[in-house]
Amino acid sequence: MSADGRARQGAITPKERAQQGAITPKERARQGAITPKERAQRSAKAMWSGDRASAWVGMQITDIDEGRAILTLLIREDHCNGHGIGHGGVTFMLADSAFAFACNSRNEATVAQHNTISFLAPVRLGDTLTASASETTLKGRSGITDVCVTNQTGETIALFRGASRAIGGHLFEENV
Repeated sequence: MSADGRARQGAITPKERAQQGAITPKERARQGAITPKERAQRSAKAMWSGDRASAWVGMQITDIDEGRAILTLLIREDHCNGHGIGHGGVTFMLADSAFAFACNSRNEATVAQHNTISFLAPVRLGDTLTASASETTLKGRSGITDVCVTNQTGETIALFRGASRAIGGHLFEENV
């Protein structure tokens, strides 16, 4: 309603919203449903609790949402190879973990079918890498997710593309 008591043009009533299948966040909370972001956060928490590898190498999840994940990693001495630069496998592992958290953000167990990475710049001891994953395509049980790995100055270090496949099952129980 406007200040003069008339309905706003284009505004819909709660009854019309329910008929259209759209609900407000307040209505969703009252019904016990969760938002896509909350689902992504709960999925990440469930995955992280069993992900010894990502924690062991020092990764941190800095943001998560439906179809998106951002992870960071400070490059330590034990992440460097014989050339004194960051090991490509460590960069790949960071990108792969960001890919995994993005793919599983809908609470559907999902694994990699295949993936590729292009290394574009060297990683140095002390660099902070950020892997930003974004699902670009989701069709049925298959998806494509792109991951850009940058350093603390914003320089692109690597580009990763992963193909995913939902395998059935969930990361946590949902009451929807």
